[in-house]
Amino acid sequence: MPTPHASTEALESDACYLAMKTHDARFDGSFFTAVTSTGIYCRPVCRVKLPRRENCRFFRHAAQAEAEGFRPCLRCRPELAPRAASWSTEDASRILALQAARLIDEPDAWSEDGPGAAQIAARLGVSDRHLRRIFEAQFGVSPLQYLQTRRLLAAKQLIADTRLPMTQVALASGFASVRRFNAAFLEHYGLNPSALRRAGGAEGGAGKAIEVRLGFRPPYDVGAMLGFFARRALRGIEVATTADGKEPAKGSTPAFVRLARTLSVQQGGQAHTGWLQLRFDMEREQMLLSVSDSLAAVLPIVISRARAMLDLDAEPMAINAALHEAFPHGDGLRVPGTVDGFELAVRAVLGQQITVAAARTLGSRLVEAFGETVATPIEGLNRLFPTPAALAAASGDALGKLGIVRQRQAALQAIAREVACGKLALHAGADVPSTIAALQELPGIGAWTAQYIAMRALRWPDAFPAGDVALQKALGVTTERAASQASQAWRPWRSYAVLRAWHAPSSSPAAAAAAFLAAAELFNNLATAGASA
Repeated sequence: MPTPHASTEALESDACYLAMKTHDARFDGSFFTAVTSTGIYCRPVCRVKLPRRENCRFFRHAAQAEAEGFRPCLRCRPELAPRAASWSTEDASRILALQAARLIDEPDAWSEDGPGAAQIAARLGVSDRHLRRIFEAQFGVSPLQYLQTRRLLAAKQLIADTRLPMTQVALASGFASVRRFNAAFLEHYGLNPSALRRAGGAEGGAGKAIEVRLGFRPPYDVGAMLGFFARRALRGIEVATTADGKEPAKGSTPAFVRLARTLSVQQGGQAHTGWLQLRFDMEREQMLLSVSDSLAAVLPIVISRARAMLDLDAEPMAINAALHEAFPHGDGLRVPGTVDGFELAVRAVLGQQITVAAARTLGSRLVEAFGETVATPIEGLNRLFPTPAALAAASGDALGKLGIVRQRQAALQAIAREVACGKLALHAGADVPSTIAALQELPGIGAWTAQYIAMRALRWPDAFPAGDVALQKALGVTTERAASQASQAWRPWRSYAVLRAWHAPSSSPAAAAAAFLAAAELFNNLATAGASA
């Protein structure tokens, strides 16, 4: 089968054809099949008639297929596929190219004009020419072609799933003008945007919620993910409901099926506020995202944040290969993210050394005291999370009345000031090492909090809060050094190891500890052998 991060040349064509033949959703987004007889490229899960093997070409990325002149399938819709992970333990040039692609894929990392090659090169510390060279060697297309495909697929999703005006679709997708948008669409797909909408656009209109579908790769433990957010839901900004649409009774252990929350997105100096609602369609391996029309102008950002919040782009096959022996019961677990990195950082500080329930109480008080009100059609959603500016300006007395101790007050306000002035970026496009270092320089922010923020807000799959007491207990060790040492065997997926350790069956702690200690012994033996060599 095709392996994670395989290049176009390294894709095993026969294995790809078999995955396409069986509609194997585990490979969705890992490669695309282009059919020479039709000029169309599809996802592995496409349900059209199976093409002849000799008519198939396989590409790692949609941009590669489009660079060869193939158009996206209107039935399986490649824009719905989960994105390929950008983390690797391979050579430096490959990692650099993958990180550049990650920045292109992350709207929060863009300037208002979008990510240019020179801007990305400067961010990565290399020359523009060097970036183009390694990018083309890795992907077979230039950064500009990759970005153009990303914009066109984002626009295609908005056209197919919404009734937004074409001007709004063009601007939201990153095009400077409707004229350029129409020209690019016609050149790549051979039809104008209006024709695509007539072929199957969504119903809707002004004032109605926007609904889009987002793909993911199975297995996915929906109960664990929604339960995680439900236990931490803050009054006024988050609501988790069961199948009957109601919040569960206190003390019950229901199966949550929907999660709704409010959201504010800053873009171009303007705040776009509204709400979103998430629910899963497991039969199609999709998540259904409903968004208020007030967030239409920033819909690609909302989609990206929703994907990050529910970790829809994870590659379970690669993760399970590294972790299944030590943690056999967590193949469907994902790392919960966030739609707002600043909010996550504040909640991480509030949760230091107290229970989840106590942190939820403090967070709800903070929202009620400093969060702006917002109107939504969903019962229980009526506030936004406090802005960095609001918390930076809050007095110590006001925070103290909420039950927040002085040490945490200092940490909260330090983070708020750094984010408000633009010195600290807390999103998936931020530089991980420098952000972790900057966080630990702030008062009241230690290694545990910085790693937790990296795991959930920066979407770093290799974050590992080795000092976490619950983590050490689950692994059967007593020191931070022992936990950190053995975790080397799980790189670059240590964040997922943390989730599996936290969710390990309580009936088998000995098995988890034995697996952990075996990994530690293996790592120590390798380290000793390397030193003697």
